[in-house]
Amino acid sequence: MRKKIRIASLQYFIRPVSSFLQFEEQVSALVETAKGYKCRMVVFPEYFTTQLLTLGNVKRPIQEQISDLADQEGRFVEMMGNLSKKFGIHIVAGTLPVWSDCKGMIHNRCHVFAPNGKTGFQNKLHMTRFEAEHWKVSSGTKLKIFESDFGKFSVNICYDVEFPEIARIAALKGAELLVVPSCTDDRMGFYRVRHCAQARAIENQFYVIHSGTVGSLPQVPAVSLNYGQASILTPCDYSFARDGVLAEGIANQESMVIGEMDLDLVHESRTDGTTLPLRDSADTQRLIAGAELVAL
Repeated sequence: MRKKIRIASLQYFIRPVSSFLQFEEQVSALVETAKGYKCRMVVFPEYFTTQLLTLGNVKRPIQEQISDLADQEGRFVEMMGNLSKKFGIHIVAGTLPVWSDCKGMIHNRCHVFAPNGKTGFQNKLHMTRFEAEHWKVSSGTKLKIFESDFGKFSVNICYDVEFPEIARIAALKGAELLVVPSCTDDRMGFYRVRHCAQARAIENQFYVIHSGTVGSLPQVPAVSLNYGQASILTPCDYSFARDGVLAEGIANQESMVIGEMDLDLVHESRTDGTTLPLRDSADTQRLIAGAELVAL
């Protein structure tokens, strides 16, 4: 029997909330819907948790607001862990600013939950300018590969997918899926992430699940605008989708994109594909070492 799984990727509509309970109800309904469609995993986007900022004074300096949001980590983790166990589904829980073990530092963290109660997280490894300069969020330092009961996957948070080496390391360590939670404010930013996500699928011969925020919170800096389109991307080869897109939503509409992935195809394509970019990448280091500067 082939190893097939169904995954839901969210085009998550961020809206003001009047209480944490209202936020929890929105999240819970989406997780329940994904389970109802027999999905093994549901993916939330980067910074979808910023809608919780509308519970406080949005006129304060943004760094103060981000600090308050980081204080919500315990409650957020408890909520997502309970939902994962209740509905029996893996949750890649978007991202939330969290306090680092190093005093005073904040990371942009993606928590991952399994129905058996096990959890993990991936910190964003590269900060965009607004994160570093305005929100004062610090880069993470370690890449994680998560091993679930259906396979291995890694998480590249938004800007991280623009660095090919990260996804390549995950693929070489056996990842069959790459999850990309993102938050982009305009079309240009969205397509930087989307095109890089497609390239990572081709280069590493695995599926890429891209989730994004839609809607807007005009009162909250950096998420005052959102341009998003969730998708499930594949290598471009005969065994996969012809155009490398298994499923995608309509840009900027609230929706859930669901696709069924055959993970056996990942391994078959890596050994018998039309091209073998993952295998042939072994030559890359030799080429880099032997690169020559030619004066003209």
